[in-house]
Amino acid sequence: MPGTRELVLSRFVEWIRYDQRRIFWLAGMAGTGKTSIAVTLCRMLHANPTVILGGAFFCSRSAGSLPRTEVRRIIPTLSASFAELSIEFATALAAQVKEYPHIGHKPVSSQIEPLLVKPLGRLASTTHPVVFLIDALDECSDQHELGELLIAIAGFESDAKVKFILTSRPEMHIRGTPISSPDHSAILQLHTISEDEVTADIRHYITCTLNAAATEATWYTQYDIEALVRLSQGLFIFASTVLLYVLSREHVKGRKERLQKVSSTTIRGTAATASLDRIYEMIVLEAARSDVLDEDERSASQRVVACILAARSSLSVQTLADLLDSDVEEVRGSLERLHSVIHLPAQDATPGVRVLHASFTDYITSRAADYILVDAALGDAILARGCLHVMLKLLHFNISQSKSSYGLPPPTRPNGITPSLEYACLEWIYHIANMPNASVLDGDIHAIFCPRFLFWLEVLCVLQKTRRAAAMLVFAAATVRK
Repeated sequence: MPGTRELVLSRFVEWIRYDQRRIFWLAGMAGTGKTSIAVTLCRMLHANPTVILGGAFFCSRSAGSLPRTEVRRIIPTLSASFAELSIEFATALAAQVKEYPHIGHKPVSSQIEPLLVKPLGRLASTTHPVVFLIDALDECSDQHELGELLIAIAGFESDAKVKFILTSRPEMHIRGTPISSPDHSAILQLHTISEDEVTADIRHYITCTLNAAATEATWYTQYDIEALVRLSQGLFIFASTVLLYVLSREHVKGRKERLQKVSSTTIRGTAATASLDRIYEMIVLEAARSDVLDEDERSASQRVVACILAARSSLSVQTLADLLDSDVEEVRGSLERLHSVIHLPAQDATPGVRVLHASFTDYITSRAADYILVDAALGDAILARGCLHVMLKLLHFNISQSKSSYGLPPPTRPNGITPSLEYACLEWIYHIANMPNASVLDGDIHAIFCPRFLFWLEVLCVLQKTRRAAAMLVFAAATVRK
């Protein structure tokens, strides 16, 4: 929102202009607004003619997109992004990729030299600083590879004016790398910012959001605003979540009731996440009220949430329904009261079902009360069975609709390979591997792959994912006992 975080953003501008250190590390706990700052910085840098935004990578484990947690994708993504902006860089990069054609699959310590350092060394005509941004490092899946990446960035040497903006929670495995040293990095810990500055920004955000949504000015008061500011305790995600919760009611009466419920709440405990946990608890409990949902409906909702948390890519409502052997109305019905914490695309076929913020995943899988806690392994078990069910149902002879077994598959994707079948064929083994008792599915796997193995392989061929087949089968051999 315009008018917020102005002093924080000005520090980045000063660093780019005057600080010789290549790294700016922005650290802060979940919900303090790191990603919002990173997005704003990208917009600012893109609009600034004296700076080149070379590329950005937003790591995320809450978006349901596995590639955004993989460290080995970061440097290739940044390199490819900058290649679209600079013909000199692109030419030099092409030569490196020709020499090292599989560099994208190599360890990150081997990637940075050919994909960034050497091509950047050819930018003789570039006088403006080139800035790369990596957000939410703590959401990467492999801590060892992340450590290698941060060591490589800290040791980055180039004649070009290259700078890196990094954001993360101040986790120990990140603090233990060279980026935590003032010799390498300009460091800003969000919790060290003046409380008055943060409070003023949150107050401005809440006031402007309520004003923009108000059809009549009497349904909330300044007291309500101050109560929300107090409860936020410096967490922007609390303010954002509570406003989504309040404003999801269309009528003024419902909004007033929710606002009163939130503003009169009392925070239990002294933990930094207490206020956020309280609003998450309120949203989940209201969504699971016994006078609204019966026991079967609450169980169905819990199963859907578990699958969203376990999904390895961004799913559509239709794909999620197929994997759950349900229908889209039931899936939407299970989630319709959770719009404050889970995003549902308007169209059933559009991917994008996801948790809005990783802090909700942390809460619902670890800190929630037992009766609303979601077992992280539950989603893998459901999706494992769902993948097998979809493959059993949809795999068939000549699914590629080829005219000859000797020719290439058709250039267009056949209708028979639905998004749910694609997900099932690519991800089944990984969900099974995460199950504590995977052997219970041995019989189902045998029933599918004994007669349909070539049909599955044909789907991978159409999807151009045949390289994954061997690795998946090796994985399967170690996971499946029969």
